Amino acid sequence: MKPILLLASILAALLVACSPQPDDNTLVVGMELSYPPFEMSDENNQPAGVSVDLAYALGEHLGRPVRIENIAFAGLISSLKTGKIDLILSSMTATEERAGSIDFSDPYLETGLCLLVSKDSDIESIEDADQTGNAIAVKQGTTGHLYAMENIKHAQVLALDKETAAVVEVTQGKADAFIYDQMSTYRNWKRHPETTRPILAPFKTEHWAIGIRKGNEELKNSVNEFLSTFKANGGFEQLGERYLAEEKKAFQEMGYAFFF
Repeated sequence: MKPILLLASILAALLVACSPQPDDNTLVVGMELSYPPFEMSDENNQPAGVSVDLAYALGEHLGRPVRIENIAFAGLISSLKTGKIDLILSSMTATEERAGSIDFSDPYLETGLCLLVSKDSDIESIEDADQTGNAIAVKQGTTGHLYAMENIKHAQVLALDKETAAVVEVTQGKADAFIYDQMSTYRNWKRHPETTRPILAPFKTEHWAIGIRKGNEELKNSVNEFLSTFKANGGFEQLGERYLAEEKKAFQEMGYAFFF
């Protein structure tokens, strides 16, 4: 080999040796960072929220460093199936349809679908909303969207890619209702009390769980063990107090069960 080529090969080898190498033990967790206080970005544009804290606690339990991947909600399952991420921890409801392509951990939170409606609307239930001439907004890929596709027979369904867009449709009177979870519905009402009204009684109960690739029983068992231990040690209570104290108090006053 010519001296110049030999020198180039040595330099290349040194550069590779000195470059940061990927840690194959990293637990890559997928979530959409647009659902505060569960999944969001802080003032430094770093992942934050209930699910982020839960992911780091899980990584500590497993003895693995954690990397958060910010992925649009509709793309999380495909990212899991193709190996881009190891887990989905993104306020995802465990449904039969989703369980056909991925596995789920034991549930860690209970919530339900409910409605955000126009303040002056006479709607009091999902049956009232599903009337000819009405428009119901949903966020694409959510269980609210799935529910609407299967059950809304008379109203027009407006499938939008952002939660904020669906809320705007209600505030501007372009949609009569928005199907979403109780926590978000409460928060969206608090942001727009002059134009919206919440109907928080759930018409469909749901359970959130961690998504895991099919066949990875070892990881699934470890995740379930972590969730059981975390709950027994008061971890979920601490997350609730840190991120959801106002909501917890409000829901208790209104007679609705809290989530954890």
